[in-house]
Amino acid sequence: MHGLTAHYGAVMAVRDVSLEVGAGEIVALLGANGAGKSTTLACIAGLHRSRHGQIRFDGRDISRLAPERVLRRGISLTPEGRRLFSSLTVQENLMLGGAARGRRGRNDYGELLSLFPILRERLKLPAALLSGGEQQQLALARSLMSKPRLLLLDEPTLGLAPLLVRLVLDLVRRLRDERGLSVLLVDQNVHHALELCDRAYILRTGQIAAAGPPEELRRSREVQAAYLGVA
Repeated sequence: MHGLTAHYGAVMAVRDVSLEVGAGEIVALLGANGAGKSTTLACIAGLHRSRHGQIRFDGRDISRLAPERVLRRGISLTPEGRRLFSSLTVQENLMLGGAARGRRGRNDYGELLSLFPILRERLKLPAALLSGGEQQQLALARSLMSKPRLLLLDEPTLGLAPLLVRLVLDLVRRLRDERGLSVLLVDQNVHHALELCDRAYILRTGQIAAAGPPEELRRSREVQAAYLGVA
């Protein structure tokens, strides 16, 4: 991403943002509420149109592609709040996740159930009856049904108990280590995000305020400023 600028009406949400995610890399995008993190992910996924700048994936410009075309290129978004189809079963949610790959893709969830064993037990249950942690696992699994190479995660640990936070983050690490998946992670829990990622960017009022490896950013005054509002 180079020089991304995005608005909501007259309000500038993101200004001149540039970042990069390498193959097999977990990159965190951090910042306080309203910093522009979710807008950045929405622009990459094709859900929000940027005003300026360019987004490239595998060397190709995807800045103006529709969301379904971005998905078919290999980028999948797990949105904040999970956004499951609550009246549909776990199985039906998974099938919808694979719809972009055609009939074969819709039914290709056997391997994922070995990664998320609790979903096998809940396969015929409506998504609304799952616990918060189970719903987050379903949201992740549904995103993986399209066989992405870049996974966009928007607040995957929001509202989860500490043990479930650890479960979700361990799953993300495992996806990278075992499948070579690239991940761009947005999470309010800065400590867990910096523990998981290879590199991180700090967004402050829509602009990149700092970037670097986790050990460097842990000591950064910009991290304190972004999250605590102090210079």
